[in-house]
Amino acid sequence: MIFSKAGFGGAVADFEAAVVAQDAKRSGKAFVRLQETFGQAKEADLLDGGPRLAAVLEQVPPGPRAVVAVLVGACVERGADAGCCAPGVRAGLRAALEAAAAFAEAWAAAGGGPFPVPDAGEPGEEIVERTGFDAAVGWWTLPQWEMAAVALLNHRAVRAGTGGEREELLRLLTAVEEASGEQFRSLGHALRVLDDEPLVALHRTSGTGYALRFFGIGDNFQLHTLLADALIGGGHVKGHAPSPQEVAVCRETPGQVDTVGSFDLTAPDGGRLWNEGAPADIPVVDGVRLLVLDEPSYRRSWPAGRFFPGMRGDVILERALEPEETERWFAHVSPAKELTG
Repeated sequence: MIFSKAGFGGAVADFEAAVVAQDAKRSGKAFVRLQETFGQAKEADLLDGGPRLAAVLEQVPPGPRAVVAVLVGACVERGADAGCCAPGVRAGLRAALEAAAAFAEAWAAAGGGPFPVPDAGEPGEEIVERTGFDAAVGWWTLPQWEMAAVALLNHRAVRAGTGGEREELLRLLTAVEEASGEQFRSLGHALRVLDDEPLVALHRTSGTGYALRFFGIGDNFQLHTLLADALIGGGHVKGHAPSPQEVAVCRETPGQVDTVGSFDLTAPDGGRLWNEGAPADIPVVDGVRLLVLDEPSYRRSWPAGRFFPGMRGDVILERALEPEETERWFAHVSPAKELTG
């Protein structure tokens, strides 16, 4: 056939038409062209192509569907409307997680053993025989669905639209991770990102408390630096304040800048909350996440920045708590536990 238009825009149009018509031969050719032409795509074709590809994802066979989802995510990273693209990618991610969970069950039922590591091709015949084709493809393509989903979850509106489905996606992901021993850390963190989330921080040394709100924080390294800026940089408590450059890369400026820890992050029960964790790990007390800031027990440095470079985040200090409020919150707090081991 003669393609109606050259470049990525033409490949999108041909792929879309072929998928709708269920023309396997034509869609296969257009699928190859999508990948070949993406690198040289014009901005207008990317803005138009992302939503169009996302709209037909459900009709694409499971294997190539994941590749197309990655292209959708790449279009979003280049400016395509994340909200328009989100429903198709979210549905595909859920289907892949369900299939990967079925793969884990089938793999265990067939004798278990180390999980196969997905390669660039399709799952081999022996693996398909053990678990079934759909389940095998679900496991095989999960890293691609992680890439696509994270690209969209960088956007606050997409995270808000996940709604109650987020817990189910996390449940499925946890089941797959526990069965396989593999970690899909980026997806797990992205699904746990909190927005417009209230936080009470208690500074143990000074006996003061603060009401804050945060959004778009990928991990506790980022939270740590932004809290130090709000409280120490803002002159509310004493300690090491991060530089403006360290703070900027934790909000939205690209790159990383070396920083030093200002606190030990402590849970109300006295247990340590590690920087490698996420703000969602902070316990909820009386409907609000409650965090205790202790003096740093040792000097720790790391590259300040964002776990998700495409996600804007911030911590906003709303007010210092009155002494009576602070005392009530401290009533929920135990002494910091000694680290062992």
